[in-house]
Amino acid sequence: MSATQRGTKDRENDLEFSRWNLSFDRAKRRRLGSKGSMRRLTFLFVIVIAVLATAIAQKKPKQTTQPTATPVSAAAAPLPRGKDLKEGAEQAEKAAKVFGEIMSTDNGIPTDLLNKAECVAVFPTVVKVGFIIGGKAGRGLGSCRTPTGWSAPVFLEIKGGSFGLQVGAQATDVVLLFMNTGGLKKLVSSKVELGADASIAAGPVGREAAASTDASMSAEILSYSRSKGLFAGVSLKGSVVSAEKSDMQGTYGKGVTAIQVLDAGNSRAPAEVQVFAQKLGEYSSRTA
Repeated sequence: MSATQRGTKDRENDLEFSRWNLSFDRAKRRRLGSKGSMRRLTFLFVIVIAVLATAIAQKKPKQTTQPTATPVSAAAAPLPRGKDLKEGAEQAEKAAKVFGEIMSTDNGIPTDLLNKAECVAVFPTVVKVGFIIGGKAGRGLGSCRTPTGWSAPVFLEIKGGSFGLQVGAQATDVVLLFMNTGGLKKLVSSKVELGADASIAAGPVGREAAASTDASMSAEILSYSRSKGLFAGVSLKGSVVSAEKSDMQGTYGKGVTAIQVLDAGNSRAPAEVQVFAQKLGEYSSRTA
């Protein structure tokens, strides 16, 4: 082969190589372009899904959490308020005054006995009238210990009579200490005769407390009285203590029982009648 022919052949080979190399580059770029397109498509797909999810979440109604009202416990709710508290307020003031006066004397109720009592009832001005046959009648208040202190006041009445040598007319303040938890509640639940259905004894006063008899210490109720006039032969045996309906209804309204009141703390009672239990708390603050 001549030199001219070899030169021509070489140029043809170079040209063919160049064409092949160009074809390879184009194929490579197409492959790279396909991969880039796939990545772009994947990215766009992710963006579209995210946008759709956001749109759905915005259209979905929001569940608002309603504030939960804190319920008022039945144990802490105020007792119903009656329509006529005048009489109840006057009785509470009288009972508180009488109890304070008795406790402020040297011959008052011994503090250790008061601290042991579960309930206290005070009857200011129990009227006794008699000649041979005597009668008693009076209104008062009672309160029992609760886990928060003395209870709301329950309104009471005392009625009864006694036979014996009695002369005169007298107004007497009477205080009863109930030495067990069910003593006063038993009285207001049903008519109980003192001395028959519930044991009662004259309570010791002042320094006599240390020398008190076993009979008085075993009694369910200890009685105290402060006389303001002339009378002889005072006795509480045979008397009946029960809830006073008129004052109860005037203070707490209809349908409220004495047991409900005695189970309620004093702070739940109308403010006008809280003075009685507050006075008890000044001399004995023990809780149930």
